[in-house]
Amino acid sequence: MDTLAYKPGLDDTLTRLRLLHDRQAEDRIFAQFEVPSAALAEFAGQYAHGFCDYPDPHRRARFWDKLLAERAALEDDSVPCAYLSEMDQGLYGGLLGGDVQFMSHPDNGWISSMVAPLLADWSEFDALKVDTSHPWFGRYREQLDVFTAAATGKWAVSHFILIDGLNLVFELVGATNTYLSLDERPELVRRAIELAFRLNVAVQEAFFETVPSLRGGTASNMVQWVPGRVVSESVDPFHMTSVGYFDEWGREPVQRIYDHFDGGVLHIHGNGRHLLEAVCTLRGLKAIFMGDDRGFPLAFDIAADLKARAGTTPLVIQAGFEPFVEKLRAHQLPGGVFYKVQGAPDIDTANRLMDEVRAYRV
Repeated sequence: MDTLAYKPGLDDTLTRLRLLHDRQAEDRIFAQFEVPSAALAEFAGQYAHGFCDYPDPHRRARFWDKLLAERAALEDDSVPCAYLSEMDQGLYGGLLGGDVQFMSHPDNGWISSMVAPLLADWSEFDALKVDTSHPWFGRYREQLDVFTAAATGKWAVSHFILIDGLNLVFELVGATNTYLSLDERPELVRRAIELAFRLNVAVQEAFFETVPSLRGGTASNMVQWVPGRVVSESVDPFHMTSVGYFDEWGREPVQRIYDHFDGGVLHIHGNGRHLLEAVCTLRGLKAIFMGDDRGFPLAFDIAADLKARAGTTPLVIQAGFEPFVEKLRAHQLPGGVFYKVQGAPDIDTANRLMDEVRAYRV
């Protein structure tokens, strides 16, 4: 795919993002602006927050088309792309026989998925297998086809989260039993991690076989665009462990899937910031989204410290509109960071600010 109707300035945006991913932009900043959206208002009128049915993929594609069309005049560093939130977590457990449930999120237009733990105990593990003829794989392929057809020439389809390593073990036996099993049943945990690798490779290979690359890269809901076939990883289970547990149980599975593809991005929540230095040593890591969670300082408020700890690894950090403008004009924003700015009043204001963003130098 070479052009996107909903991003007339795609050439300039990808030129800037290449600098970020080549780690040649430590003196620059990047920004995506959220602006008021009629599509989100319409979604919020249709869906309350809470459980819902699996939605029609065509309807979901129409939602993304309307949302991304609204942003076509934005001259920020975003790339218009839809996220397969329906397959966010539930797909993986569903492929292994889990009961997939869906939840609507009026704040961002997502309909996410999840499963309850699949196994009553580890004795049921041997019955699990990777089966690409499973009905949930068919639903997944259908949504890929629908989104790809709807997106052609207008917007892109983002990669979506992996549920591998201990993330999948969580889906099998629950979080508490996963942590206990690291000591009590380590051989079964290792077998489950191997199953998770094969399952995630099957899911992600189907994605890259169906979704066309964008100028040789992957669209990303986190960092907009990354060169190559790049996956979206999670180290959430280690947010509540020591770095040593990550090194023992998390590093190898992440590295293995990064090596299979062309690297990956990942996210870290507020309670996982102690992992920052460790994950930055992963080969093929492209960027880290620093999440904000209740009870922890906003990543934006400690951005300089986080960036110093991350070195040249690009960070993605959320920012409120007014705090962002204040620090932008006070020249207090660390470089090598992609800022996701929330609450811009309108497109024209965002575009004027982008002139300052592009001119900014640390």
